[in-house]
Amino acid sequence: MPQSTQAPPPTHRPDASQVPERRTPHLPSASSELASLKIKLHQSIRQFPDFPAPGILFEDILPLFSDPTLHEAFIRALELHIHTNYAEGERPDVILGLEARGFLFGPSLALRLAAGFVSVRKQGKLPGPTETAGYQKEYGQDFFQIQTDAIKPGQKVLVVDDIIATGGSAAAAGSLVKKLGGDLLGYVFILELDFLKGRDELDAPVYTLLSSQPDGLGKNSLEKT
Repeated sequence: MPQSTQAPPPTHRPDASQVPERRTPHLPSASSELASLKIKLHQSIRQFPDFPAPGILFEDILPLFSDPTLHEAFIRALELHIHTNYAEGERPDVILGLEARGFLFGPSLALRLAAGFVSVRKQGKLPGPTETAGYQKEYGQDFFQIQTDAIKPGQKVLVVDDIIATGGSAAAAGSLVKKLGGDLLGYVFILELDFLKGRDELDAPVYTLLSSQPDGLGKNSLEKT
């Protein structure tokens, strides 16, 4: 006896107009969420006086990464900042992380933004052709390098690092972006030592996620530039 060839009922598939889009939060709600996240994140930062030498107040950001809930909140806070400060067509194509702590969160942020991640490293650590920029440290000069094919001309680049102090290393990274023809959108840091006025050395917008040390604390720490 021939079996029925009747087709099964069609599966309902929503058309494009019915599929919810992932939208950037409305600005007031995004600002409120960001403010709440900042409080949560700031409470997780630990401070160690007189480390690694007397007179230095060491800011320990590692708790942000040891707890997955905090880690997610941290990346979300950075994402909110970028979505509320850069129009959709002006957001970064590349996140550029400075050695070494920019490597801790730069790749995660880049992935969240569907952007590429590029590293800037100390001299001699990258293979192939590189561009070099020097910067001044407390006890002499140091050098950053970037691979010459890491950034394509016209790509929009956001530089990230953990702390801005005197601004020298960040400025060197920014100069490397421009050497390769990139469009430097700005700089993002977790913390800032305001009294060292490092942002005055930078020629693009600077954003600090969390409040910085009061004037004079950590004044002996110039290793982080």
